[in-house]
Amino acid sequence: MMPASFRWRVPIVLAVVAFAAWHAFPLSTRINLGLDLQGGMHLVLKVDASQVPAEARTTDITGIALEIIRNRIDQFGVREPLIQRQGTDHILVQLPGVTDRERALKLIGQTALLKFQLVAESPRLLDQALDGQVPAGFALTEDDTGTPYLLETDGALTGGILSDAYVEAGELGLPEVSFRLTREGAKVFGRLTGAHINRRLAIVLDGKVQSAPVIQSRITDAGRITGQFTREEAHDLAIVLRAGALPAPIMIEEERTVGPSLGRDSIRAGVTATAVGGALIVAFMAGYYLLAGLIAVFALALNVLLILGGLGYFQATLTLPGIAGMILTLGMAVDANVLIYERIREELRAGRPLSLAIDAGYEKAFSAILDSNLTTLIAAVFLYWFGTGPIRGFATTLSIGILASMFTAIFVTRVVFDFLLGLGTLKRLPMLHLIGQTRFDFLRKRRLCYAASFLVVAIGVASFVMRGDERYGLDFTGGLLQEYRLEQPSAADALRSTLGKVGLGDAVIQQFGSPTEWLIRTPDDTDAEIEQTTALTREALTSDYGEANPQLVRLERVGPTVGKILQQKAWLAIGWSLLGIMLYVAVRFRHFDFGAAGAVALIHDVVVAAGVLCLLGRPIDFITVAALMTIAGFSINDTIVIYDRVRENARTHRKLGLAEIINLSVNETLARTLLTSLTVIFEVLALYCFGGEVLRDFSLCLLVGFISGVYSTVYIASALVVTWRRLFEPKRA
Repeated sequence: MMPASFRWRVPIVLAVVAFAAWHAFPLSTRINLGLDLQGGMHLVLKVDASQVPAEARTTDITGIALEIIRNRIDQFGVREPLIQRQGTDHILVQLPGVTDRERALKLIGQTALLKFQLVAESPRLLDQALDGQVPAGFALTEDDTGTPYLLETDGALTGGILSDAYVEAGELGLPEVSFRLTREGAKVFGRLTGAHINRRLAIVLDGKVQSAPVIQSRITDAGRITGQFTREEAHDLAIVLRAGALPAPIMIEEERTVGPSLGRDSIRAGVTATAVGGALIVAFMAGYYLLAGLIAVFALALNVLLILGGLGYFQATLTLPGIAGMILTLGMAVDANVLIYERIREELRAGRPLSLAIDAGYEKAFSAILDSNLTTLIAAVFLYWFGTGPIRGFATTLSIGILASMFTAIFVTRVVFDFLLGLGTLKRLPMLHLIGQTRFDFLRKRRLCYAASFLVVAIGVASFVMRGDERYGLDFTGGLLQEYRLEQPSAADALRSTLGKVGLGDAVIQQFGSPTEWLIRTPDDTDAEIEQTTALTREALTSDYGEANPQLVRLERVGPTVGKILQQKAWLAIGWSLLGIMLYVAVRFRHFDFGAAGAVALIHDVVVAAGVLCLLGRPIDFITVAALMTIAGFSINDTIVIYDRVRENARTHRKLGLAEIINLSVNETLARTLLTSLTVIFEVLALYCFGGEVLRDFSLCLLVGFISGVYSTVYIASALVVTWRRLFEPKRA
């Protein structure tokens, strides 16, 4: 006979699974891939309103610029671009699949201010202007060849009179940009050209003369712009003329370009890491928990489906850090099953029948599962709030994964157990038991542990301080990063010598994974320097390594202002996460000392992980911050399990003191502390070994933090509660 709860749990499970499957498949259309997985460009643009006359600043200059940029990109033919306003003067642009960087930047950033101006007829006035004495009512400019022109400023017409622009083949088959005039523009243009027949009329784009033909007759409907255009240049010029001129200059404050080959490699690495991590989890659960482990594996498969369905429903973007978040949630999903199974084992050891032991196991494990997952969710929320780009993708995937893991652990596995119990096929629930009941006095050496932890933390802080600005990566300092891939191995000294020939000998050169992949970092912080630096780098590598076919697979540029903002956001994200977790634990367990002790343990783990990275010379960037916040959210999980057991034992062992209750609780939960940490470490090791070089520091940080978390849970978090009580509440302690 099926349990009563089975009847209402089954429809919920089936409905959720069907909902997830509907929104997950087909994957190719439901799941959006981030730029780091499919290649493309990520730009943060600043609209420089300071270049606009004061009387024009009352208009929404950024809004106008956004619409013009959107029109240009739509005509360019980018599939599913993202164009969003950020704040008062910033615009976010994401262009999936676009890897022709120079062309895209010119299309987006070109002001495209078109003017029609009469050329001065007097050679004397031109000579005077060349001597530095430009007459009033005139402006001196030149064309692409350097030929000077003196142009009349009075009566100049702008590109606002155009209604359309398109590419045509001109004389000798060369591409030209033809244009049509608006009705009002035709009248104005007709008056200008009709009154100045046989004079030269310059067509000026962004202050540079494109052509200066002689007016042979009155023009009222159309015209053309000639020049040494390629087909692509003419096409793009027609686009920007149709879309209109930008109301103010555009500055690129953040740029990230990922080539399609790197995206494919990232997907391959992510799939491999997921497969290896999943295989390790399956082998462990099936080997240790036997039938119960297989049930957990079934729930794990559904967990992946629910994550994909969640991404599809929210139209979220899957990024490489997002794949890492998915891998982590698989380990966390198993954690919940471990908590339940270890509780069931305790109930069976106490002599309860199997059905009652399963009921009690789920009931008693629920609060610990809920609390531990909510604390990780708090960290994910703040990470999404303060993060950008791929980091938001990580936070989104992590949040969906946490909710999915709770559902599969609490509902799905329970439905399977109820089904087997109802059929009468489940009579026993054998499990391996490698970690027996311990009787360690964990609090006895707490002062020694305090001293050891203080020393490790002090070393980490000292390393962090001593590295200065070198401790931060590109995200926080600003600069330019280029990743090149060669077909043949090279050496750092040889590359440095090559770059030194073009004045880039001070660049930081770092091998990135294999001897054929290299990172080149420079502190450039202006658009002009960036264009020059990338051109010089490409020229130097092509000259000396032409046979190795150097390919630029990734380019990242962050302006110094943006870097400082991201740095502030990172610290705020960490601070708010720790505060949120501390307050939740304090409220949940009704004692501030529990929350404070848990927070100190979290800070300990975060500092240890960051300190190890600094000691190894690894930079701290936003993806590292994501790892640190994940450590904070996950490290508290095992602490909460202990606190939950302390609360339970305080009710059943009223004669014991706090120290005895905590020691008892730590010993009773030691097996699950080690097992839950082990399952997640399996996933992190897979991520470290197979997730690719981009996630190497991320996974290393997680690995150090999770190992530190096991130590701090047992020897710091619990011991601090006792110390706090003895210092400030001696009677209660």
